Amino acid sequence: MVMDIDILIVEDHKELAELLRDFLLRENYTAAVAQTGEKALSLYEKYGARLIVLDILLPDMDGFWVCRKIREESNVPILIVSAKTDKEDKLCGLDTGADDYIEKPYDIDIMLAKINGIFKRRYAVDEIVDGDLRLNRISRTVYKNGVPLEMTAKEFDLLLLLLENNGRTLSKEYLFGKVWGSDSFSEPQTLTVHIKWLRQKIENDPKKPKKILTVWGVGYKYESIS
Repeated sequence: MVMDIDILIVEDHKELAELLRDFLLRENYTAAVAQTGEKALSLYEKYGARLIVLDILLPDMDGFWVCRKIREESNVPILIVSAKTDKEDKLCGLDTGADDYIEKPYDIDIMLAKINGIFKRRYAVDEIVDGDLRLNRISRTVYKNGVPLEMTAKEFDLLLLLLENNGRTLSKEYLFGKVWGSDSFSEPQTLTVHIKWLRQKIENDPKKPKKILTVWGVGYKYESIS
């Protein structure tokens, strides 16, 4: 199973790493923890991440080296978190490619604000996030609870259209015309079938949908639950 990691926490202090992960999960991020530099590089190579929170004092290697290694192949945002507060250390972290440097101990609200800011600046245009659901316009991928969902092109287009019109009722004619085109040879019933398939993939209980709602006599609407 391929996991979708929002934030990779590289921290050898187990309790601190787990505490940060718990706070991130409450913010609807997916997070993984690596307690060594080697594990961090292995996880990033295998799964990737949208942000790396990186400690400097790791048991097996210097965090600055980890930062340099990742920067050789990726421009993923890197947020250094360290008890090393000297000006030289901060400059070294920024020179090796880190996007920001936070001193320990840190205020969790400040940390979350910085992380949220990074995600808004870097990813808000490309992604739509609603609770456990994440859709990326560029890669045309959809994840639920960090797990990728298999979707056809039409399923993706239909879900994207519904998400972009969150809370608005869209008529069946409008949905069919936008996704299949007015000149399509598909039958209008195709829309109903695709709505059923989407519910099976994104709803916790497809028989009692909470996200994709039927507006009787009109069409459908997506209702945010976050």
